[in-house]
Amino acid sequence: MPLAENLAQMLVLIVEDNPASMLLTDAVLKRAGFLTLGATCADEVRERLRDYRPDLILMDLQLPGVDGLTLTRELKSDPSLADIPVVALSAHAMKEDRWRVLTAGCDGYIAKPFDTRSIGREVEHYIAEARARGMKRR
Repeated sequence: MPLAENLAQMLVLIVEDNPASMLLTDAVLKRAGFLTLGATCADEVRERLRDYRPDLILMDLQLPGVDGLTLTRELKSDPSLADIPVVALSAHAMKEDRWRVLTAGCDGYIAKPFDTRSIGREVEHYIAEARARGMKRR
């Protein structure tokens, strides 16, 4: 089922090093009407961000090399990227993990395994929330 008309065709950068999780997340978001890009590590994220400006970044926390929270801090410290909402996507679901994610600069948190029926609405919510706060797409 397509998302709201004004959010259709929004670009989501999926940062995930597990091929199966990447395929699933990509397929579910495309089915919900999003455009997607993938990256498996910090270097690939930096490459994608040189060429594209996603409406949202879904960030796995456990990445090879630079972890997702360190990468989020890096992105949020760059004035040209700081307004892109970053939502953590992780199997860590403890209360203190959520706090760590938010204090690192993430705009939200989605626990794995995620509900394939609702993740599109969750992503839509985070994009709409960012827009309401004035984080507009350039």
